[in-house]
Amino acid sequence: MPGAIPQHFIDELLSRADIVEIIGRRVPLKKAGREFQACCPFHTEKTPSFTVSPTKQFYHCFGCGAHGTAIGFLMEYDRLSFPEAIEELATSMGLEVPREVGFEQGPDNRPLYDMLERAAQLFANNLRQHPDAPTAIDYLRGRGVSGEVAARFRMGYAPPGWDNLLQALGTDDKHIGWLRDAGLITEQDNKRYDRLRERIIFPIRDTRGRVVGFGGRLLGDGKPKYLNSPETPVFHKGRELYGLYEARQADANPARLLVVEGYMDVVALAQYGIDNAVATLGTATTSDHLEKLYRATPEVVFCFDGDRAGRDAAWKALQTALPLMRDGRQARFLFLPDGEDPDSLVRSIGREAFLERIAQAQPLSEFLFEKIGTQTDMGTLDGRARLGELAKPLLERLPAGLYRDMMFQALNERIGLQAAPVQAAAAPKPARRAPIRRPQGSVPPVRRAVALLIQNPELAQLDLPEGWQSFESPGIALLAELLSTLRTSPQMSTGALVERADDAQTRQTLAKLAVLELGILDDAAEQFLGTLRMLGAEKTRAEREALLTKSRASELTEEEKQRLRELYRAPGAQ
Repeated sequence: MPGAIPQHFIDELLSRADIVEIIGRRVPLKKAGREFQACCPFHTEKTPSFTVSPTKQFYHCFGCGAHGTAIGFLMEYDRLSFPEAIEELATSMGLEVPREVGFEQGPDNRPLYDMLERAAQLFANNLRQHPDAPTAIDYLRGRGVSGEVAARFRMGYAPPGWDNLLQALGTDDKHIGWLRDAGLITEQDNKRYDRLRERIIFPIRDTRGRVVGFGGRLLGDGKPKYLNSPETPVFHKGRELYGLYEARQADANPARLLVVEGYMDVVALAQYGIDNAVATLGTATTSDHLEKLYRATPEVVFCFDGDRAGRDAAWKALQTALPLMRDGRQARFLFLPDGEDPDSLVRSIGREAFLERIAQAQPLSEFLFEKIGTQTDMGTLDGRARLGELAKPLLERLPAGLYRDMMFQALNERIGLQAAPVQAAAAPKPARRAPIRRPQGSVPPVRRAVALLIQNPELAQLDLPEGWQSFESPGIALLAELLSTLRTSPQMSTGALVERADDAQTRQTLAKLAVLELGILDDAAEQFLGTLRMLGAEKTRAEREALLTKSRASELTEEEKQRLRELYRAPGAQ
C-alpha cells in the first residue's frame, strides 16, 4: 500500500463506508439472509456467486475468486488507482482527504489550486462590486439567471483590462509563475496579460470541489465567444465536466446525469430545478468523462441537437460508450428540435415537459440499430446480412455480460435469425472455482484461529489463554499482530483488517481466510478459545518431548528437570 496514504485515514474511511451501498450503486444486489448477492460483475455467470457482507464490509465471488473491501471494489470496477479510490470514497462520504496525502506523483500543485481559488474569489467579487459589473449582471438577468443560482455555481466577472489579475495576485515573480502555470495569464513578446477579460466567468470544479480552471463567455463583440482555461497540471479538458460537482452536491446519488454542450445550458437547467446536468468543455465526450459519470450514476443521457451535426456527435459518443457499458449501466440519447438548445427549450416548454423528454430519450440499443439500419435495405436478405456485418464489430466492443448477450439477441431478431445466431467470438472465461468448504478438522489450527479472528474481529476482546504465542509455527506472528491491531482499534471490520495488511500477499491470504468455510456449529468464541488452548498445549507437548529426547542422550540440568516437571503439570500436557 502506498506509504503516503495515512493508515489512520484509510481505517476511518473503511469504518464509515457502507460497502453494500457503494457496490449497490453499481451492481444490482439482492438480500440473501444476512448478506447480499448478485451475478459477479467481474466474470460472466448466470447463477449469482458474488456475495457482499455488511457485517464484514467485504465482498467475495465464489466463482472467479474476486474479493476485497470498498476500496478494492472501486479500484477494480471503476478502474481507479489506489489514491483515486481513496479520493472517490472520501468525496462520497463528505470527508476531506488529509493535505499531506500526495495524490500527484510529481510537483506539489497546492500553490496552483490556491491561486485558482483566489482568482475565483476575485471574479465573484467583481460581479458584485466592480463598476462595470452592471453589464454582466444585465446579461445574466436577461438569460434568466438568479443571484442564488449564480452563487451556487460561483459565477463571476472579468472586467475589461489587460492585467487585472496580474495587478491583484501577481505580487512577485513566484506568484506570477503560479498565475502562468494555472493558465490565468499568458506571456507573449515579453509581455504578460490576463487570459480572461470582459467575460462572464464560470469556475470549473473537480469532484472534490477545488477550482481547476475557468470558462469565460465574452460580453460584446469579438471572438472566441467562449474561452476555456488551457491544459495545466491540474486541468485536463478530456477529464473534467462542468457542473458535476454541483450536481452531486444537489444529489449525491443521482438516478441519471444529463450531458449537455455548454455552461449556460447547465446553469439554465439548474434555474428550472433540473440539477443533474453537466457539460463537456468544448470537446467530444471521452472515455475518462464517461468513467467519471458512471461512478456517480448508473444512467447517462446525452443531449444533442437533432440536426446532422448533432447526430454525428451522438454517434461518436455512442462508440466511446460501448466498451464501458457494463451490466447495470445505461446510456440514452435526447435529440432536440431544430434551432433549440437545452437553455432555450426549457424556457419554452417548462420544467415538467423537459423532464418528460429526458424520460423518453432513445436508448443506446435503439439509436445504434437505427443508425446502421439507414445504411442497409432491411427489405432484402442481402440488406439484413449487411446489418449483421455492420453491427457485429460494434457489439463485440461491449464488455462480456448480460447486456452484451441481449444486444446480440436483438440483432438476431432484427435480421431474422432463429438459430445459429450472430455472436461474438467466445471470450476466455476465468476458471470457475467452487466455494471453499472444508471440514473443520482439516484446517490447521493456526490457520483456523486467524480465519476465526478475521471473520469475527470482536473475538480480540476476549480474555485469551496464554502459551500459544511461543508456539513455533507460520502464522503465529500474524495472529498476534491482528490481535494487537484489533485491541487498539476494536471497531475495525473484516474488510478494514484485510486492507490494513502491509503487503499484497498477506492481503490475499487474509482475504481467502475471510471467506473460508469453517463448518462451525458451536459458538465462534468457544471455537477460537479452544483453538488457542490447543496451540498452547501443542507448544507444551513439543517442549516436553524435546526435553525427554535430550534426557535419553545426556543428563538434564536442574533447571531443565524443574521445567520438565512444570510441563507435566501444565494443562493439556497429558
